[in-house]
Amino acid sequence: MSHTLPSPIDIRQIMDLIPHRYPMLLVDRVIDYVPHERATAIKNVTMNEPFFQGHFPGVPVMPGVLIVESMAQAAGILVVHSMNAAGQAKLVYFMTIDEAKFRKPVTPGDTMYIHVTCIKSRGNVWKFRGEAKVDGVLCAEAQFSAMIVDHDKA
Repeated sequence: MSHTLPSPIDIRQIMDLIPHRYPMLLVDRVIDYVPHERATAIKNVTMNEPFFQGHFPGVPVMPGVLIVESMAQAAGILVVHSMNAAGQAKLVYFMTIDEAKFRKPVTPGDTMYIHVTCIKSRGNVWKFRGEAKVDGVLCAEAQFSAMIVDHDKA
């Protein structure tokens, strides 16, 4: 069942859901989601990103680990939003990253669509499949698991 958001989850709402801030906040908006199941988020990649200064001079490419991090952030937004836990200081910790594949570089000017799907959840542990696409072309994919914890218990 698809759930069309009445309006996107914007950057202010995202910052209520996850603790990440610039330069590590790698999701700009959530445009679609089904609670406890899946979400689609957007990251507008610009030349202003600090990592482009060194990755790589003259040939800017978004680091693969940051693409996977954007998937994890989208998954964290999905989980915390699904739990109606905005503003409750939840942290999302990576536990595993499996089957990561990088197929096409993400570069300045790209709009990266981040698709995350929950494979399973048990208690505070969730497993996801993530894909990052630009113009409908798969750039990266991975499976990962994360643990959701209260910030004050981290």
